[in-house]
Formats: sequence, C-alpha cells, structure tokens
Amino acid sequence: MQAWQVHELGEPGEVMRLAEVARPTPGDGQVLLKVRAANINFPDALMCRGQYQVRPPLPFTPGVEICGETEDGRRVIANPALPFGGFAEYAVTDAAALLPAPDALDDAEAAALHIGYQTGWFGLHRRAGLEAGETLLVHAAAGGVGSAAVQLGKAAGATVIGVVGGAAKASVARELGCDVVIDRREQDVVAAVKEATGGRGADVIYDPVGGQAYAQSAKVVAFEGRIVVVGFASGTVPSPALNHALVKNYAVLGLHWGLYNTKNPKLVQHCHEQLTALVARGAIKPLVSERVPLAGAADAVQRVADGVTTGRVAVLPSLENGAAA
Repeated sequence: MQAWQVHELGEPGEVMRLAEVARPTPGDGQVLLKVRAANINFPDALMCRGQYQVRPPLPFTPGVEICGETEDGRRVIANPALPFGGFAEYAVTDAAALLPAPDALDDAEAAALHIGYQTGWFGLHRRAGLEAGETLLVHAAAGGVGSAAVQLGKAAGATVIGVVGGAAKASVARELGCDVVIDRREQDVVAAVKEATGGRGADVIYDPVGGQAYAQSAKVVAFEGRIVVVGFASGTVPSPALNHALVKNYAVLGLHWGLYNTKNPKLVQHCHEQLTALVARGAIKPLVSERVPLAGAADAVQRVADGVTTGRVAVLPSLENGAAA
C-alpha cells in the first residue's frame, strides 16, 4: 500500500515522504481499516516537528483522525493507532474505540466530526458549562477547531463572537454563524469585544491559539467567566497571572481531550451520540474546505501548519492526483 512516512523530524512539507510499504498488521484488540478519508489536524504537524506530547517512533505515518471502512463494509470514525496513522491507504485502530459514521455526512465530513467537535463539546459543555444566552468568544474561529466551537456554541443558544485573521477568514466565520466577527489584523480585539458586549465581556472564551490571544482573553473575560485553554497554535504558551484571575473572578480551564479516551471512554461515546444527534437535525456540519488526493497530503499538512487554511482539509486516498476540490 501507499503511505506517508516521517523518517526524521522537521517541517511536514520537508520530512513527509510517500512510500510503498506493507499493510500494517493489527495487534490484539485492533482492526485494520481501509482509509476512506483522513482529516488533517494541527497535531499532525506538531508530530512531524517532534513538538507534540505523543511522539511515535520513527518512521511513523501521521494522521490521527479518519473515516474508515471495516472488513464487513461499515463506515466508522476512528483515531489510528500510531505509528500506523491515517495518511495511508490502510490504518490500524483499536476495535473498542470505533464510532459509527453518521449517514448524513460524507467521508471527509465524517472524518472531521471527531477530534475538533469532541474537543469543542467537552470544552464548552463538560468544562465550561456554557448556557443558552451566554456570550462565547472563539479565537481562530474560521479554523478547524474554532469552526467546530462556533457551530456548537450556536447550537447551544449562545451569542458567538469569532476572532479571525484576514478578510477571507472573516467571511468564513460569518457563514459559520458568528453573530460578531472581529478581524484581529484590522481591529483592536479587546476594544471590539467590549463594544460588542456593552463592556461586560465574554462568558466563555475558547482559545486554541495561546500567546497574544490568551492575553486578550484575560482582558475581556466577564465576571464569573471561563477561559478554556485548548492549544497553542501561535507557538507561544502563556503564563496566566493567577492574581488577575482572583481579582476578576474568572476561571482558567485546561482541556486535553485525549485523556478521556483512557480516563472515561464512556463519555467519548456519549459525546459522539450527542454530536450525531446535532448532525441529524442540521445544527452542525463540519466545514471541509478542501479534499486532496493522497499524493497531496504533505503539502496540505504544511499549509495547515502555516495557518493559511480554513475549516478542515481532508485527504482522500480514492481521489486521483490533481482532483482536489
């Protein structure tokens, strides 16, 4: 089969190599899946760089989120068991963690329903307790993680403010349903949020960016607000001033979704049921901005790493070269 492999660490576009390799052999409790679509996540780029908390042995195949097909023809959503990741024609995954792919979604959309939406659901509901009528601020609102949070926030009845970088991403954020869109390249984020909320600030802030975005969050979080720390796409890990959290009476909540797979896997199943119900009633639908063939995976991972994409980019092994849409 064909699979992308990383033999040395570095930028995805430089270290990912497409090769002809043997199909992986499932271990105890594992199954082999035919990859129908593999969604690109920022952690794929971090793993190529050796900067992610999970460091598979070299060589490894990136790709942590797929829609696959079982031997009996079922469409499922899964997280491949590294080092046999999803940017390949076949991947290995734990049999106990398979989730049914919703019929209402195509392969690329189904692949994109998992990590970003699970993270959003756990962050907004399990950790922050978002309530209808509250104001939710989402950083990087047009990206893969942010777009999921925007849709989930709207589905929960919140007023959603989206922060983006650039006019094209602002347009995407509006299409996603943001009530207010702030272009950080053209506007003062802090002033714009205060104006939009009448000086009150945001009740829940969803931050996959870190760095300056976190500093802005601390300035605009409302009384009894909650800042959900999801990741550090900016490359800068902030150091929160806890005296500030005390004085303004807000909470800083960390979210590592992957821990639920081992600490409380039943919650992951419950979350998938909630997400499937939201899909069925049309409340959420993953934004897949690009579908690229397997040969285009390295370039696509690099573009996600560079922050120039919107929504999700999916790799479809069945697509012919040059057939990206």
